[in-house]
Amino acid sequence: MLDCLCHPSLPYSVLLSAYESQTNLKSPQDIQVYIINTNFTLRWNYTGNDTNVTFSAEYQWFEDFETNGTEWKELPGCQNVTSRECDISSAITKYYDAYHVRIRARGREEVSPWSSIFEMIPYLKAQIGPPEIKLQSINGAIKIKVSPPEANQIRKMWTDHLSFKYNLVIWENSSNAEFRSQSIFPTDIIDDLAPETTYCLKVQATLSLEQKEGLFSPIRCVKTTRKVNDLHCATNVTVLGLNMKFYLHWTNQYKQPVRYNVQYLTGYLKKLHDDYSSKWLNVPGCGNITNTQCNLSSIITANSGFYYFHVQAVNEHNKSCLSKEVKVDPLITNEIGPPDVKVDISDVFLHIQISPPGGTESEVMRDRYGLSYRVLYWKNSSNNEEEIKMKELKQTIGTVSDLTPATLYCVKVQAFSKFYNKSSPYSKEECIRTPEGKTLPLVILTTFFVALIIFCLVATATFFALYQAYKKIKYVFFPSCQPPLNIESFEQQVFSSLYMPATEEQIENCSVIEPIITEANQIDFKDCKRSKQSSRDSGNYSYDDDTSGNKASEETLEKDMV
Repeated sequence: MLDCLCHPSLPYSVLLSAYESQTNLKSPQDIQVYIINTNFTLRWNYTGNDTNVTFSAEYQWFEDFETNGTEWKELPGCQNVTSRECDISSAITKYYDAYHVRIRARGREEVSPWSSIFEMIPYLKAQIGPPEIKLQSINGAIKIKVSPPEANQIRKMWTDHLSFKYNLVIWENSSNAEFRSQSIFPTDIIDDLAPETTYCLKVQATLSLEQKEGLFSPIRCVKTTRKVNDLHCATNVTVLGLNMKFYLHWTNQYKQPVRYNVQYLTGYLKKLHDDYSSKWLNVPGCGNITNTQCNLSSIITANSGFYYFHVQAVNEHNKSCLSKEVKVDPLITNEIGPPDVKVDISDVFLHIQISPPGGTESEVMRDRYGLSYRVLYWKNSSNNEEEIKMKELKQTIGTVSDLTPATLYCVKVQAFSKFYNKSSPYSKEECIRTPEGKTLPLVILTTFFVALIIFCLVATATFFALYQAYKKIKYVFFPSCQPPLNIESFEQQVFSSLYMPATEEQIENCSVIEPIITEANQIDFKDCKRSKQSSRDSGNYSYDDDTSGNKASEETLEKDMV
């Protein structure tokens, strides 16, 4: 073995591999990296029985998955260590990039093979650390202030602290304690607690989008005080909303005059880790009032997010007291009112017209809730067993058919939103009577007129087609041109020769017959003239050289006729 290692012609990597293959040291196993915030701890197991063994680690950094990693480098803080773990926080600084880590053992004169490679992307493997909490006992309740993980660190794994949500677990410090869990804001009041009782609690930070749950904070305990019951404080504070109109109501249990100031806080301010106690604003029209309700519609809109409200009461001695806070999420707190309905009878249909809840501001209700409508209609008769029929509509107009003549029909409508799982009360019943016995005659009359129109269209088309065919046949087989009367005595073959081929046509001589001035001969002359014209047009006749004499004779005949 030593001869092989001393051979000068072998590369160093080959020599080192041959040396490691013959070593008795085992490689470290079960490599893991534990990450809490930006704290990285590398841990492993070693099953060898060797003493005086140290461990060293190397790492590769990959900027992205498409490029090769850097050269293997020594991992700072993890060279020649004797324990089974080391802190590598200083070397890992790119939390969204990939890293490879490997370890090997080293004895006095031996080095083990490298362990299997451990791969990681720090952000995906990291765990959220515990937040810091501060507690204060005030008037029978506990005020808690939560600081996010890594609040005082320069290097941060979690850069968006506003994305954190906090889960609280609280219990009485007793042997039979019951644990209670609830979500809290960074600054919050925990009430509904027993007075003069010690409570213990812990808080956990979570990131819901990444589905990460952090470590709980160390347990803190505090003792509540006895609550001072001020009679002039407003109690039973509630918000009622109907068709996006909101009112705050409360109860006055003080017999003396009390003045009230209603204040509100925009909901997102509670998500901040700053103190929001000075950011409450007065509701317009609800300052220094004596009645026990306040119109909040000027503050709350469907697009404005959620709010918190409380009532400040001031007695005759100018001593003030704040009520409990009440949260208002407009689209959840609001209730949908009944729609308005109009019905009408047209022909054989019952027409239903629906006005969405909210009147003139119904667009907010319709668009935000995506309202649909459930229509109930029935025959209003003495028979209690009449079936109630239902029809669902997405539009505000609907029709009902198959009505019975001379019958009173009643309708009522309910608006509902599937997404918010909300529904309104039913509207008032609207009733209307169908006409007496006009349903069947109207249907028959309508059917007759439709059939009559179709028949007329078909008959017109058929007559037009037959007429066109008749004209074609008459033109081909029965031409309108008739021969002159003065040549009727000609042989039949003369006329038949008109339709013979041009090469076989006979040529006839045309001469003018001296007319006798009679009414009949006038007709014969005209016929001859027309026949002559036709013959000249067809090109089948020839004339004698004495054409001038014929023309003179024609002119003489025409003058005599005049």
